[in-house]
Amino acid sequence: MDENGKRAADAANGNVYRSYNYVGTKETVAYLFNDWSNCFNINGYKNRFIWDVVKIDFGIQAIVGLFTGVWDVINDVFISALVDGTRTRLGKFRPYLILMQIPLSLLGILYWFLPYMFPNTAGTYVPKLIFFFVFGVVTETAGTFTDIARAGYMSTVTPNPNERVRLITLAELLTGYMGEDMPTFILGILYDFVTTGRWKAPLRSIFVFMGAGTATVSCWFTFWFFLVSKERVPQTIERPDIKQGFLAIVKNYPVFLMALSDFFGHFAVGMNERDYWIDVHGANTMINSALAVAGLVSGPVGSVSYAFVQPLRKRFSSKFLWVGADVYGDVLCVIFFTVGMINNNYKKLMPMLIVYGFREIFAKLLFGVNKVINADLWNEAMDYCEWKSGYRMEATTGVAKSLVLKLQNVVRASVFNVIMKKIGYVQGLKIGTQSEKTKRWEFILCAIMPTITGALGIVPKLFWPITKKKRAQMYYELAEQRNRMVTDYVNGFDAEETSP
Repeated sequence: MDENGKRAADAANGNVYRSYNYVGTKETVAYLFNDWSNCFNINGYKNRFIWDVVKIDFGIQAIVGLFTGVWDVINDVFISALVDGTRTRLGKFRPYLILMQIPLSLLGILYWFLPYMFPNTAGTYVPKLIFFFVFGVVTETAGTFTDIARAGYMSTVTPNPNERVRLITLAELLTGYMGEDMPTFILGILYDFVTTGRWKAPLRSIFVFMGAGTATVSCWFTFWFFLVSKERVPQTIERPDIKQGFLAIVKNYPVFLMALSDFFGHFAVGMNERDYWIDVHGANTMINSALAVAGLVSGPVGSVSYAFVQPLRKRFSSKFLWVGADVYGDVLCVIFFTVGMINNNYKKLMPMLIVYGFREIFAKLLFGVNKVINADLWNEAMDYCEWKSGYRMEATTGVAKSLVLKLQNVVRASVFNVIMKKIGYVQGLKIGTQSEKTKRWEFILCAIMPTITGALGIVPKLFWPITKKKRAQMYYELAEQRNRMVTDYVNGFDAEETSP
C-alpha cells in the first residue's frame, strides 16, 4: 500500500482525531441551547402577522422585497470581505457575533410592535410603508453581519469532523424535546381564541407577547453560546484576497455542486403549509392539537432515526444519503398531494389530518440522517477548500454561493406576492372565508408546487466527489497541515521574541 493509502486507512480507522475532543461540557450545553434557540420563535406565523395584523399590501411587499433583496446582494460582498479579513484575539467571527447579537435582537423585538406603531391603518398607508421599508433595509444589513459570521463560525468550533457530527447529532436529537415548537403551538391556540371571539383581546397583543418574548429568550441563549465557545480551526495569518473567496466557488468542486444544487432548488415556489390549514380548515384548537399530536407521535421516530446516522455513514457515501433523503422526501410530498386531490379531500379535515400524520411519521425515519448530512456537508466542503488551497474563506465563499440564490429569492418573493393576488387571496378576511378557488390553489402551492419547481436541485448532488476514501485522506492530511501551521507560527513568534 502506498503512503496515501496508509494515511487513508489510518484516518478511516479514526486515528487522526478519535481520542481527542475539543469541546467541553459547558460549551456543549451552550451549543445545544443555541441550536434550540434558533427555532424558538413564531416565524411560522409571520405571514399571518403581515397579512392580517400589520396589513402591508401584497404589491408593496413585492417592491420592498425587491429593493431589500438587491441591497442584500450588494452589501454581502463587502461585509463578507470584511469578516474574512478579520484577525482578533477573539477570533475571526466571534467579534461580530458577540457585539451585534443584542442590538439585532432588539430590532427583532421592535418588529412585533409594528401594529401598535401604526394601529388600524390601511395596507397602503404611506408612513407605515416608509417605516416598513427603512426597517427592512436596516435589519437586513445588520443581520448580514451575524448571518455570515454564524455560518462560518459553526465550522470552526472544532477541527475534529467526528466531534462535529456528534455535536450536530446531539443538538438535533435533544433540542426537539426542549420545546422548540412550543411557541408555535401556544400561539396557534391563542390565535384561535382571538379570531373566533372566545377571548376578547386584540390579535396584535398575542403577536407582541409571543414574538417579543421568544426573541428575548432566543437572544440570551445564543449570546451565551458565543461568549463561552471558541474558534479552534486556525486561520492563515495572511488575509486572503476577496477574489480567492469568489474563485473558490469554482475551484472548490464540492462548493460549486452545492451552489448549483441550491440554484436549481431555489426555483421552488410555494406556500407555508400552516397558511393552508388556517385558511382552508380554520384556525381552531382541534387542528392545532391534532397537528401537535402528530408531532408527538412522529417525534420518537425522529429521535430513533439519529441512531441510523453513524451506521449509514459507514455503509453509504455522503452522496448516496444526500440524494436518497431528497428523493424520499419528494415521494412523500407527492403522496400527500395525491390523497388531497382525490375527491377534493384537501377540504376534508379528517382525511388530511390522517395522511398528514402518516407523512410526518415516515418523514421522520430519515429525519436524523437528513439533518446531520445537510449540516455537515457544508463544513466538509470548507475543509476541502482548506485541504486543496491552504486557506479558509468561509464568509466570502458562503456569500459567493448564496448571491445567485438571494437574487432568486428576491424574484421568488415578488412572484409569490403576485401569485397571492392572482389566486384571489383577500387580506383581512375572516379565517376560513377565502374563495374555493383560493383554497384549492393554497393547497397546491403548499403540497406539490415546491417539489415540482425545485426538482432539478437533485441533479448536482449526483456528482458529489468526496468518497469515503478521499474523505479519510483529506482529514489525515488536514491534521498535518494545521499542526505545521501552528508550529510555524509559534517558531516565528519565538524568533521575534529572542531577536536583539
